[in-house]
Amino acid sequence: MNKKVYFLSDVHLDSKSHTDSIEVERKLCRWLDMARQDAQAIYLLGDIFDFWYEYKYVVPKGFVRLLGKLAEITDSGIEVHFFIGNHDIWLTDYLAKECGLILHFKPEIIKINDKKIFLAHGDGLNETSIPLMMFRSKFLRACLSTIHPRWTIPLAHKWSNYSRKNGDTQDYLGEDKENLIIFAKQKLKEIPDINYFIFGHRHILLDLPIAETSRVIIIGDWISYFSYAVLEDDVRLEKF
Repeated sequence: MNKKVYFLSDVHLDSKSHTDSIEVERKLCRWLDMARQDAQAIYLLGDIFDFWYEYKYVVPKGFVRLLGKLAEITDSGIEVHFFIGNHDIWLTDYLAKECGLILHFKPEIIKINDKKIFLAHGDGLNETSIPLMMFRSKFLRACLSTIHPRWTIPLAHKWSNYSRKNGDTQDYLGEDKENLIIFAKQKLKEIPDINYFIFGHRHILLDLPIAETSRVIIIGDWISYFSYAVLEDDVRLEKF
């Protein structure tokens, strides 16, 4: 049996967008159990958590079902890759050490089954914003680490809800206005043999050809769609 590669993003665990975040976490664990049956690898493309911040000795409470499941899967020998998103941008090494995840802090081009794939969460590509530059600042991160979590975590969740209402979850804007499509077309001029651009971030489902052998795939979310992408002979979008 041919092994498959799975891609999923934008679960936003602990978000107010979920009526029951723990039930979403349980559903995600069931999806992981399904995927592991025939997975060559699993790629989590960011914003799995609505907010994640690692202090030197402290990590956010909760998510024990998911973290245990991820450790179980990596212990079995299946690679699980985690790309940071704009909601879990301040990841360090906890998930690598405790759960065995392979962490990615920038976009990557990988090759699977003779297919060249550009992978990224999608934030910051073909766009600039003051909040994003602030969040990537090592100095500001050091400053934030001096503040007690009782203040930083509620503030982060307020920002999270604001960001979804002001851009991340807009309806499809059209091929000529979507930043990720514009970025992919520009990147294809530099590297013309990329077969797939797979993104999260935008909370829409999209499978768009941009050249004869190249497509942009945006894999939805686990707020409205409970969707993912799977690569076998080709990449297809599915719902769980």
